[in-house]
Amino acid sequence: MMKGLTLTEILRLSPIIPVVSISEADEAPNLARALISGGIGILEITLRTDSALDAIRLTAMHEKEAVVGAGSVLSDEDLKRVIDAGAKFAVSPGATPSLLEAAKKMDFPLLPGVATASEIMVGLKYGYDSFKLYPAVHVGGIGALKSYAGPFQSVKFCPTGGIDAKNAKEFLSLENVVCVGGSWISPRRLVDAKEYDKISAIAKASLRSIQTDNNQKK
Repeated sequence: MMKGLTLTEILRLSPIIPVVSISEADEAPNLARALISGGIGILEITLRTDSALDAIRLTAMHEKEAVVGAGSVLSDEDLKRVIDAGAKFAVSPGATPSLLEAAKKMDFPLLPGVATASEIMVGLKYGYDSFKLYPAVHVGGIGALKSYAGPFQSVKFCPTGGIDAKNAKEFLSLENVVCVGGSWISPRRLVDAKEYDKISAIAKASLRSIQTDNNQKK
């Protein structure tokens, strides 16, 4: 496999990773272009639709500036499929030892999902030090992340689940949060309606609203 960006490099590309669901694969490159226009060059296309793999493939093929990843990766088989489709990284809502091991063996950037300290410890055992806290708000949110900063001082997080324009800045103010993931940047209704200018506008507004010294702190 050709060596690409590391997971750490990927997570630092943008403070916000749009999590998107695509119903029409051929529209995915247009969405990626809209996000780039709004200042965000990364997106996570979830495997929640029949069009997801084709959407990843077309985006990787036609939008070279976009770093496209796959979300909702649940198994080794999913991982192989998204790699074949051209994804640059994968995100899972949780993680099994098999999935953690497979990604390490293939040297492919995987952001495993965790919800508890025990799951973080399992991930650390397999050599991971960056995790998706999911569903972030429902498993403790800001308080949980502050608590994890003590025993897991080297661990970084990308909280997803319940993150929106109103609370993103608060999450990003935490030292152990590198970026956040969320669907508010590219709502399904706007994607389906092909209202890409509005998506670009949301991306620009969201980036403006979270501008702090986050880049300097990390």
